[in-house]
Amino acid sequence: MTPARGDHEARRTEVSEAVWRVLSTRGFEGLTLRAVAAEMGATTGLLTHYFPGKKALVAHALEVLDRRSQARPRRLAPAEGQPPPEGLARLRAALLDVLPLDGPGRAGNRIWVGSWDVALADPELAAAHAARYARARGLLAECVGAARRLGELPDGPPAAEVAAAAQAFVLGLVVQALFAPAEFPARRQTELLDDYLARLVAGGDAPGRSGGGDADGGVGPDAGGSSA
Repeated sequence: MTPARGDHEARRTEVSEAVWRVLSTRGFEGLTLRAVAAEMGATTGLLTHYFPGKKALVAHALEVLDRRSQARPRRLAPAEGQPPPEGLARLRAALLDVLPLDGPGRAGNRIWVGSWDVALADPELAAAHAARYARARGLLAECVGAARRLGELPDGPPAAEVAAAAQAFVLGLVVQALFAPAEFPARRQTELLDDYLARLVAGGDAPGRSGGGDADGGVGPDAGGSSA
C-alpha cells in the first residue's frame, strides 16, 4: 500500500533530520546511506525510496544545509510592527550572519566548507551551489543599492560588483577563522568586517577604485553559506 502523503512528508522530514545529524558529526565525508539509515534506526532499503544513490543523497544534503542556513535566526530582525532595516545596517548584518562568530556559526561553516569539495566533484551539484551563492550575491546587491539610495554608500561600480567583492571578502574571512580560530576570534572578525565596510563608505575599497581612507568601525548582515 502506498503511504499517505502526510506519512510520506513526515518520513522525509525524519530523513532530512537524520541527514543533518550525520553532517553535523561526520561531515560530507561520512555521509552515506548506511550512516543515515543507522541514525534513523532504519534499513538502507528504506532510504533507497528517497535516494537511489550517493549523488541523490548528497544533493539532498546540500538542500538541507541551504534550508537550515536560510531558516536560522538573523542578527537584525525588525522590531515588532516596524519595517525591516535597510541599507548599510542590513548589509552589515547579512555579512555578519555568514561569519563563524559562535558555536553554531562555526559548526555550520565547517559543513559548508566541507561541501565545496563534494559539489566541485560533480557539474550538477557545482551548478546548484553556484546558484546558491549567486542568490546570496543578489541579496547583498539589494542591500548595496538601498544603502546608496539612502546616501550611506557613494555611487560607483555596479552594486553587483560591490556585492561580489563583499561576498569574496567575507568567505575568505570564514576560511581564516576556521583554520586559525585563536587569531580570528569573533571580535576580530567583526572589527575586520567593520573596517571593510568603513572603506566602502569612504569609497576606497570598491571594485574599480583605488585609494584608501580610514574610518571608525561599526558602520553597521546573509549569504551561502553560506553561511559560507
